[in-house]
Amino acid sequence: MRDTDTPAPQTIHLGDYAPVPVTVTHVDLSFRLDPLATRVHARLTCERRGPGEMVLDGEGLKALRVTLDGAEISPVIDGDRMTIADAPDAFLLETEVEIAPERNLALSGLYMSNGMYCTQCEAEGFRRITWMLDRPDVMATYDVEIDADLPVLLSNGDLVGDMTEGHAKWHDPWPKPTYLFALVAGHLVPTTHSFTTIEDRAVELNVWVRPGDEGRTAYALDALERSMAWDEKVYGRAYDLSVFNIVAVDDFNMGAMENKGLNIFNSRCVLASPETATDSDYANIERIVAHEYFHNWTGNRITCRDWFQLCLKEGLTVFRDQQFMADARSAAVQRIGDVLTLRARQFREDAGPLAHPVRPESFVEINNFYTATIYEKGAEVIGMLRRIVGSDGYAKGCALYFEQHDGDAATIEDWLACFEEACDVDLTQFKLWYTQAGTPRIGVTEHFASGVWRLELTQDVPPTPGQPEKAPMAIPLAFGALDDGGAEVLETRVHVLGTATEVLEFEMDARPVLSMLRGFSAPVILDHDQSDADRLVLLAHDTDPFARWEAGRALAKDRLMRAVSEGRYFDAAWLDALAALATDGAADPAFRALALALPSEDDLAGSLHAAGVVPDPDAIYAIRRRAQLAIAERLGPDLDALREAMRVPGAYDPSAEDAGKRAFDATLLRLRTMTDGGTAARAAYDAADNMTDRMAAFTCLLEAGDETVAGRFEADWKDDRLVMDKWFMAQIAHAAPRDAVGTAERLTTHPDYDAGNPNRFRAVVGGLSAGNPAGFHTPDGRGYGFVADRLIELDRANPQTAARMSTAFETWRRWDADRQDLMRAALERMRDGATSRDLIEMTTRMLGD
Repeated sequence: MRDTDTPAPQTIHLGDYAPVPVTVTHVDLSFRLDPLATRVHARLTCERRGPGEMVLDGEGLKALRVTLDGAEISPVIDGDRMTIADAPDAFLLETEVEIAPERNLALSGLYMSNGMYCTQCEAEGFRRITWMLDRPDVMATYDVEIDADLPVLLSNGDLVGDMTEGHAKWHDPWPKPTYLFALVAGHLVPTTHSFTTIEDRAVELNVWVRPGDEGRTAYALDALERSMAWDEKVYGRAYDLSVFNIVAVDDFNMGAMENKGLNIFNSRCVLASPETATDSDYANIERIVAHEYFHNWTGNRITCRDWFQLCLKEGLTVFRDQQFMADARSAAVQRIGDVLTLRARQFREDAGPLAHPVRPESFVEINNFYTATIYEKGAEVIGMLRRIVGSDGYAKGCALYFEQHDGDAATIEDWLACFEEACDVDLTQFKLWYTQAGTPRIGVTEHFASGVWRLELTQDVPPTPGQPEKAPMAIPLAFGALDDGGAEVLETRVHVLGTATEVLEFEMDARPVLSMLRGFSAPVILDHDQSDADRLVLLAHDTDPFARWEAGRALAKDRLMRAVSEGRYFDAAWLDALAALATDGAADPAFRALALALPSEDDLAGSLHAAGVVPDPDAIYAIRRRAQLAIAERLGPDLDALREAMRVPGAYDPSAEDAGKRAFDATLLRLRTMTDGGTAARAAYDAADNMTDRMAAFTCLLEAGDETVAGRFEADWKDDRLVMDKWFMAQIAHAAPRDAVGTAERLTTHPDYDAGNPNRFRAVVGGLSAGNPAGFHTPDGRGYGFVADRLIELDRANPQTAARMSTAFETWRRWDADRQDLMRAALERMRDGATSRDLIEMTTRMLGD
């Protein structure tokens, strides 16, 4: 049990925000690096802004000395707070502390990764480095000196002089909050290129990696250059320093971090070669590089006033990276992928005990609010704003925002006010998207009589924890219509639904086929009792790619849900429609791959639960397998010819066109494996000359029960840490449900398993909890026990990762009574065994206590 004498975690409320009475305008930092005894000397230039004491943050610091204007003082240090009473109007505060980076297993603050020093300060990691006002509205310029017996010493800003062996000085002229501070020191080699901005500034671009990894940096560097050019062209934003550094780090809790001028990346999000990275890895690298670069303006030059405004930098920047990827690749496929991610992560979050507004009202641990609601739903809110004001209005609003708030720590109100001013629009109701939690449900009822087509639209925002009642939202609904032959009779228009019920009428010669929510114009659930005949028309002919895909997905989900709940199986009309799309040579192969992909096990479980049916994980798994077999048998005569048509000649190219062909081929190979037991997959594995094709064949063979392929794969790739992450995860995610927990337990005893490395931990524990739902939900509760045990252990060293992965239990109320009891018991055990406020808060919220 948790020590009852431990103080309860304190809740922080948005309404309690107040600016600091004393701020810091400039920071001089001096580091003398040592694994167990790093000395940090800080000189803070301080100014009084109002009455009150100066309270600085510090965590795990060995305080050595504190002076105020050169005179040594003895401030009050109470736990993680240092108080400077009676501070003058302007003064210089100096502190010296000692820290032990090698012992910092939380990977927050200054820590070590395989001999390399690196930092992660978002959200509140800087306080693990030295005493400071560790909050985003305190923005200061920085000078940093680093001394260490290492060849590469990096920090934010521009290098002052030369980086000599053992010493470097960096100056960042742009005021920034503490969470954007960065330092890296180690044995690193760069891949270098140059870029000239539209302001004629020459910028040196570097991707720093460990020796031996430099051959896998070209794509990240190319993505960086393209991101810089895109941001100039689309948003008019140019880079503002003479150097931009990216560093690949093996041990990192996140994907990457946008520190000013020195982005630190998880190695898996920057290193790629055809032999070691899949098409998904390449796309992920492209998007994350763009995301972190775009933060230079939406997050760095303009940051958030407090952590409640986190969506202002993250949601906006996700929207920007989605735009970039849509321009760089297939816009239709990108949009469908974004929606799949939103529904898989954020809709699930909104429907459970962890639901919270895009701008929360309170938190205990800010690290727990780096959520899909902040990121993905936050991006959808930006997209809706753009639809409401139009593309020109959006450009004007953004320009005004950059003009008025450059150098500011801004709020959601600041952001919306710029659009109200630039576009002459009232966004009072729209602001509810930031303050109300939950996924709105949109009801659509059609009537046709006497040449009038009538649409009745309703909206309902369901109750969520702490918000039992909701006001109507401003919801932009894009829709059009086709005739029963597939010709478009109503081009796309956008109606902003602002009340609980509205009626739209159109004069029509005949009842049309409604194509609703085109482009997924709002993050809502659509309740529309549309016939199979109408959906088949949309699947075959809709001019909006998302709506076309959605029609096919609705047909698939309907059949799978009926198969689970009623024992009904798969009709020829649906299978014929899928076959027609699969064999449509004019359709984008990537789109065809998405169209043939069935709704996930978690998606089906959530939909059954919403329909009042208690989901059975084993039944869902079995029905999906049966559906895949039915599709495979229907396509049987065409599978080999379709695969041959997807063959990509020549050298590997990560382009969207070639990646789409490989994605469709992988889908077809999985179907072929359903009917031939793995014969085609074995041939594909032996012939593969890139990791995309190799992993596609590998996972097929795992599902087919091949007992040798895992050993072959390991023998070939045992020395590549990132490829081995794939090996660990694939064996668990593609195991038969009855074997999944045993496989995960066995792999935790593998010599290369390292629970301290977040990538490896996620590969094994996440491979079960997220990758193999039926295995995780095994009726005996072994899956729950395995995950809970590992999270309790990890919480002692790395609370952030433990808390984030605990969301595997957020759906516990969805299942049958026995599974609910087992999951609740696991949650209670994690809550009582937790040592961090991170995991305590998450488990307490999920339990609803």
